[in-house]
Amino acid sequence: MKTYSSHYINGAWVQARSSDTFAVHDSSTEEVMATVPAGTAAEAEQAVLAARAAFDAWAALPVETRAAYLDKVSAGLKARMDEMATAIAREVGMPLKLAKPVQVGGPVWNWANFAKVARAFEWEEKVGHSLVVREPIGVVGCITPWNFPLNQITLKVAPALAAGCTVVLKPSEIAPVNAMILAEIIHEAGLPPGVFNLVNGAGPVVGEVLATHPEVDMVSFTGSTRAGKRVAELASQSVKRVALELGGKSASVILPDADFEAAVKGTISACLLNSGQTCSAHTRMLVPESRYEEVKSLAQAAVARFGIGPSLEEGSKLGPLVSAAQRDRVLGFIAKGIEEGAEVIAGGATTPARAPGYFVQPTILRVQPGDTLAREEIFGPVLVVITYQDEDEAVKIANDTIYGLGGAVWSGDEAHAVAVARRIRTGQIDINGGPFNGNAPFGGYKQSGNGRENGVYGFEEFLELKALQFKAA
Repeated sequence: MKTYSSHYINGAWVQARSSDTFAVHDSSTEEVMATVPAGTAAEAEQAVLAARAAFDAWAALPVETRAAYLDKVSAGLKARMDEMATAIAREVGMPLKLAKPVQVGGPVWNWANFAKVARAFEWEEKVGHSLVVREPIGVVGCITPWNFPLNQITLKVAPALAAGCTVVLKPSEIAPVNAMILAEIIHEAGLPPGVFNLVNGAGPVVGEVLATHPEVDMVSFTGSTRAGKRVAELASQSVKRVALELGGKSASVILPDADFEAAVKGTISACLLNSGQTCSAHTRMLVPESRYEEVKSLAQAAVARFGIGPSLEEGSKLGPLVSAAQRDRVLGFIAKGIEEGAEVIAGGATTPARAPGYFVQPTILRVQPGDTLAREEIFGPVLVVITYQDEDEAVKIANDTIYGLGGAVWSGDEAHAVAVARRIRTGQIDINGGPFNGNAPFGGYKQSGNGRENGVYGFEEFLELKALQFKAA
């Protein structure tokens, strides 16, 4: 077991003031794999003040200098990829063979990519008799989740640093080990003191300091819609900029002319990635009523290929959930669906015949559009099937949600798929299984949040606009 006893503040590891700790559990064995200190409000404020003191000098550095630091972090992550992937696989439950390319490979690429974005960015432009300049917003508080922990840290911290901001990070207390390793890498990269700070702690303690402190200029939060509303409420008192990446209930719309085998397989894969612990997971599969029996057979065959097992076991395709609380929450949702009359296509509310580990069997249920499972984010390996009579009804069902984060449209006619996709109110839609693009904007409509991550779109979130007016010559 690894014991961490310090926070990273002002360029140094600072012994925690409190003896209180958070236990980090291996999701496949339920054993305690590490402990991290429970930070105090005073430690959070210390980190904020360090970031404020470092801001002017960091913002004044040439862009190339800041970008070079990001390249060093990317290289450091790559050098410790195996260690980082193993830590995340144990913390979160994603099988190691996926955790390495997805949970760590993505961040390695993104640290380097944000360096490229900063180098190529047009920081100034002439608009008539004005010069419009872009400047870093200031001190940024980053509050990040446990499901893709390193990736969500990277998508906030890397562009903020590249833009010239300084940062205080509060990682998830459920999966913080990866953040501690990242802090070691950042320290080894030699960033000036105070530019990057990390304080572990609970949201109501450390997170609320970041949301309320007058020296924090922006809060970037990823997590539940409920917690995001609380962050936005607190931040509004000092009129901070707030970026929120929240929940989702994304629809995969399979049109009658689609390749049904590919569409069903693709939807199930998009739903079950990371055991369904993905905010943009395609968790509602919308299919023509007349094709339901065909879809049911295809879904049963597809889900049977997802072998359940410990995250470090070679043959595992579907790992455990992150915690006992999350497992029990998901099982409760499945039971609720069955109680409301859902048809069980695969899986169910019983745990797999294996112990220990926070496992839930992949479950597919046919539900009605107004059912609980059709409307609430479950955050587990659960897919609901909803049938529709015609295309207009499919679009109506897809849009009948408080969320708008992800989605998919499947059709034999790509132009037709695009036309339907344009009618769906959501932040990103995969056309016939189109892969993720790390330079395209990621974020949501409605209660899925505001602001965007990835590439230049995520970079611009951390900039202010200033207009300089000149007298005509």
